[in-house]
Amino acid sequence: MEYRTIEVAEILGLSPAQVRRHARSGYVEPRRGPRNVYLFSFQDLIILRVATELVRSNLPARRVRRSLERLRSQLPAGRSLSAVRLSAEGEDVVVQDGSVAWEPDSGQYVFGFEVADIAGKALPIARKAAEDETMPPAELFDLALELEVLAIDEAIEVYERLLRIDPRHVDALVNLGRLLHEQGRLASAESRYRAALEADPSSSLAAFNLGVVLEDSGRYRDAIEAYERAISIDDSLADAHYNLAQLYERRGDKVAAFRHLKRFRSLS
Repeated sequence: MEYRTIEVAEILGLSPAQVRRHARSGYVEPRRGPRNVYLFSFQDLIILRVATELVRSNLPARRVRRSLERLRSQLPAGRSLSAVRLSAEGEDVVVQDGSVAWEPDSGQYVFGFEVADIAGKALPIARKAAEDETMPPAELFDLALELEVLAIDEAIEVYERLLRIDPRHVDALVNLGRLLHEQGRLASAESRYRAALEADPSSSLAAFNLGVVLEDSGRYRDAIEAYERAISIDDSLADAHYNLAQLYERRGDKVAAFRHLKRFRSLS
């Protein structure tokens, strides 16, 4: 899902000229669409919102650009963006995501807003896009990713719509499984992860996520099998080694537990 200049202006309360000026300043890197028009991502909207406040604070352009580059690299991906809050505490900008807070830079910044406010304004545009019944699978997938930030239930609907067109779309199966897992729908999540593995036996992420949902279901032996499968595909999955260490410890297999814990520490 991408937003045109006029839509960004409406969401952020800017003029189209201001949006284009920010884009030309290099604060964001929107994609160029037909006729060379700017196309912005949801993350671009957040950066533009911050850029607007920083410019108003009369900071030097170089300082603004440096701060925004750091913030862009530190913003959490996925739906957690809607929970982010940016605020000023003394002379520091604090980014807060749930119970975790950090400072991307220091300086005299004066702003504070909920990213969810932007998400709420962007949602109608994404919903309108979802009404397009002719949207191809690649665009449906991008729309579902965007809706993960804006509205989880609607993201699930779009993933399911995509899977009716392409039942073997591995990324959609994995992402849908994750959303269902987060909602506590463990059996449904498991079925999506297994379908992803059937479509692509080399998907270490599907195998790892399957292990997590099986572990959360109390099926520890099956979880071990899934985690072992994940590291057989990609031995660098530190979390899989850690989870295996815990499960083998639970089973009383201290040798296996130590082996995986040692590997986890080497990766960490």
